Amino acid sequence: MNQCNYPIAESENGWHGKLNLVYADRLGTTALIHNSHQAPLKVQRPFYPEGQQICHSVILHTAGGVVGGDRMTLNFHLQPNTQALITTAAASKIYRSNGIKAKQSINIKVDAGACLEWFPQETIVFNGAIYRQDLRVELATKASYLAWEITRFGRSARGEKFVQGEWRNHTEIWQQGKPLWIDRQWLPGSEDVFHSPHGLAGQPITGSLVWVGSSVSAEIVEKARNFWSGKGEVGVTRLENGFLCRYRGCSTSEVRNWFIDVWQLLRMSFLNRDNCIPRVWQI
Repeated sequence: MNQCNYPIAESENGWHGKLNLVYADRLGTTALIHNSHQAPLKVQRPFYPEGQQICHSVILHTAGGVVGGDRMTLNFHLQPNTQALITTAAASKIYRSNGIKAKQSINIKVDAGACLEWFPQETIVFNGAIYRQDLRVELATKASYLAWEITRFGRSARGEKFVQGEWRNHTEIWQQGKPLWIDRQWLPGSEDVFHSPHGLAGQPITGSLVWVGSSVSAEIVEKARNFWSGKGEVGVTRLENGFLCRYRGCSTSEVRNWFIDVWQLLRMSFLNRDNCIPRVWQI
């Protein structure tokens, strides 16, 4: 059911941004061997704060934000035994729409022995935005994926709430033709949904962190719960071959600090990696 105040339409106008990244193992170094892009998407030169095995990449959106009619397509392929951490240079902004939908499609392929850490910075969905994201991950045997999403509905610092528009977010993680995690979220903009306990419960921020690659012990679940000391609502759940954290609250720093603690726990437990906060987050 469409609960927007205007019909949702498709459009051929707007930006049609594309970004294709392919990583390969070159004698123990994870190299970005293919980088093709179409404005407004691009990627900074790779860097290696943890050594040559783990490639850090930062994605830029040079237009500054997404408007109705924009279509962004991102493709990441990690070839066997590669290790990459991909993030974004700044928060993503989804502007108010005039009735035209904006879309983002992310397609990720992680080959055997490879691991992708995908940590985009916060997405801010303006009141009146119409936006859909589809993210699909294909994991090979012995591949792993660790990611989060943090979404702010409305520019809450100025008192704005998400009471018009529509937001959809579909995530699928597959391995060898088997679905490991399917998550479909829909939030129509309205006062009722914003305040409903089954919607946002009056809180402007939601977050999800997911790890898929190996089973997680009850001890790690308990540690992740104990890291939490904020005011928002959180949940921690074991998946069949992974782990899921959820957040609903009012503070980006609150959820981000918790997610970072959980991320570092998973890093040490499953990837044998030390703490390494991307420098772009510290600006």
